[in-house]
Amino acid sequence: MKLATYQNQTRDGQLLVVSRDLSRAVAVPQIAANLQQALDGWDALAPRLQEVYAALNEGEVPGAFPFEAQRCHSPLPRAYQWADGSAYLNHVELVRKARGAEVPASFYHDPLMYQGGSDAFLPPLAPIPLRDEAWGLDFEGEVAVITGDVPLGADAAACAGHIRLLMLVNDVSLRNLIPNELAKGFGFFQSKPATAFSPVAVTPDELGAAWRDGKAHLPLLVEYKGAPYGHPNAGVEMQFSFPQLVAHVAKTRELAAGSIIGSGTVSNHDRSVGSCCLAEQRMIETIETGAPTTPFMKVGDRVRIEMKDAAGASIFGAIEQIVVKHD
Repeated sequence: MKLATYQNQTRDGQLLVVSRDLSRAVAVPQIAANLQQALDGWDALAPRLQEVYAALNEGEVPGAFPFEAQRCHSPLPRAYQWADGSAYLNHVELVRKARGAEVPASFYHDPLMYQGGSDAFLPPLAPIPLRDEAWGLDFEGEVAVITGDVPLGADAAACAGHIRLLMLVNDVSLRNLIPNELAKGFGFFQSKPATAFSPVAVTPDELGAAWRDGKAHLPLLVEYKGAPYGHPNAGVEMQFSFPQLVAHVAKTRELAAGSIIGSGTVSNHDRSVGSCCLAEQRMIETIETGAPTTPFMKVGDRVRIEMKDAAGASIFGAIEQIVVKHD
């Protein structure tokens, strides 16, 4: 099943069921006005949404219309929680190596996680506002899950059953603000501005055989300035699966339906597949030559993040954003 949210006069937007090929959609106010309502009543409402989805894929549904990604907000325009992990340790290893530091042994069995701002996300085709290029703007291509209600202390096996939907992510970062924030010992805040998610959220079964072991085994396709930049496989070298990441959050707290848990920047050891962020390339340059040469994003730069199935069809639609000056 594929779901999206059109922007309207409300903060939470209008829930849509979208056809598998992303060509058509239909609003379903008789089931749920917005995605958060659907998640709150998932056990009762998901079967009804699935019926609409099946009918939409088979033929015309009353009220159906052409799907327009440019009208989309993030599937959840705001969320009760947005927690992002760092499950691809190749990314962590490069960052540490560039600083001449070892990766602590705990990183291989205890996930890294930070809590991002979730009160307002960027629409998937909206510009990225930037006040100062000196802050070091970077994109980060990721995958994320949306959960249902998760009980306190749920283990990974139980958490697998609480994953409702998957999305793609651009976890926008201001790299040059990060060192001073981390030096305070209190984590990210100003260095992590508003995040963007894919136009469409999908149930895990939409990935078919590519969804296994709680991971999305497909390349994440990143274009930068109109050219291919990276295509690492999101299921390869993911140290912690999504059920494990969700269980990490649930260790000391309940998760409310609509919580979003991210994978961290998708990264593979094979450098021929490229990267999903600029910082990783800069770390490689630092390791090899002693200093980075790749600049961070400037006003006018554009990034596109997408994932396609084995037949080459877009699964989630694309995040496509241009950097604009914000005074």
